[in-house]
Amino acid sequence: MFRVLFGLLLAVVAPVMGEESRPNLLLFLADDMTYTDLGCYGNPDVKTPNIDRLAAEGLKFNRCYNSAPTCSPLRQSLYTGLYPVRNGAHPNHSRVKEGVKSLPHYLEPLGYRVGIVGKRHEAPAGAFPFEFLGGSHGDGGKTPDGEDLPLGAAKEFIERDPKQPWCLVVASNQPHTPWSRGDVSAYPPEKLTVPPFLVDTPETREGLSKYYAEITYMDGQVGEVLAILEAAGETERTAFLWLSEQGSQLPYGKWTCYDMGIHAAAVMCWPGVIEPGTESDALVSYVDVVPTFLEMAGGEPESADFDGVSFLGVLKGARETHHDFVFAMHTTRGIYHGSEAFGIRAVTDGSRLYIRNLHPQIAFENMVTHRGREYHSWKTVGSDFGKERVNTYQWRPAEEWFDLEKDPWCLNNLAGPGMDGVFPAKLDEWMKQQGDEGDATERDAENRQPDYKPWGRKGGY
Repeated sequence: MFRVLFGLLLAVVAPVMGEESRPNLLLFLADDMTYTDLGCYGNPDVKTPNIDRLAAEGLKFNRCYNSAPTCSPLRQSLYTGLYPVRNGAHPNHSRVKEGVKSLPHYLEPLGYRVGIVGKRHEAPAGAFPFEFLGGSHGDGGKTPDGEDLPLGAAKEFIERDPKQPWCLVVASNQPHTPWSRGDVSAYPPEKLTVPPFLVDTPETREGLSKYYAEITYMDGQVGEVLAILEAAGETERTAFLWLSEQGSQLPYGKWTCYDMGIHAAAVMCWPGVIEPGTESDALVSYVDVVPTFLEMAGGEPESADFDGVSFLGVLKGARETHHDFVFAMHTTRGIYHGSEAFGIRAVTDGSRLYIRNLHPQIAFENMVTHRGREYHSWKTVGSDFGKERVNTYQWRPAEEWFDLEKDPWCLNNLAGPGMDGVFPAKLDEWMKQQGDEGDATERDAENRQPDYKPWGRKGGY
């Protein structure tokens, strides 16, 4: 009789215990932000009190990398756990292959509600069946404050059913250009510290001022989300991951595979699991996020065909390492004012970075070279450094090799006889595994974009 009663008790209690042990999952994604531009990552000027708070109450990743330095391939890779060529969305404004699954497909069978609010940049819709809570792709400061990221809808989603776990993606439009949000007066251009990879001109300082103001604006959005969680009594039950996306639209950031383009800021707070105020040097990638969330939700990521691997052991302090190498790629074909074809592939171990430029005979072109005020001001500054920065941005050698510990800004290309041959070999191996045929894959980029392409080869949308 006792065994029967005990068995019935377990049948009732076990599901409840299981639900309570599974956290809510909140992913906050910034837009076009270089990983160093945070207080907690050592920027002496930018003010990010809410993200700094997350880092103080949780874990700061020192070696997190995205898979592509442009919005659409990055996000589709982040949401699928697959690198861009393999999932089919390697150019910007693209779509994944038929049958590719994303975050909702993995979490909803486990009983999670999965929603997204704010920016969308995925296709086709059936591959990304989030519950869309509203918002817009882009902002520009022309819409009423907050309309592009309606956090009231996020609040309703969070509070809807306290008994059901949820996963929510909050996708901000900031600090993407045109840098028209935030209090610019908080960042007087003449008082800013210009990062070493940029050329110090009035235009550069003005750009930094507007860009930093938008970062602080976005940090305020993080604060609003934290307040919603606290008011709903969900703070202690929620794992909060904040990511910076790719680098900013200043030169040598977005659209490049230099460390400023693919290295990402990442902080995660999970009360009761992650030890507050910790840092990790484990090498992790955006393709690891879906497998990690899946395991946190009680699923089995090993049963799915991910490129990424769950880093739950790192979060729990059981492991100090993760990957040996991670990868990234970029194509200019099909982006705003992009080159006819300029493919870039990269591999890093977090200490060294190897870049292969597939079309070194072609000028590298994008929005920076087309109308980037900062970049074009460098041409007239009259310094050797300014001339060098302009030239090396557009004309890339076939190979680039950087010691990130000595040269985190990628100023000194060490490619040559002394380069570690393991890195080119690892890149070859990865490209083969991805089905990446180099130039042929670049030329096929437009076939991965919508049939209707109003921007043309030199445009974008």
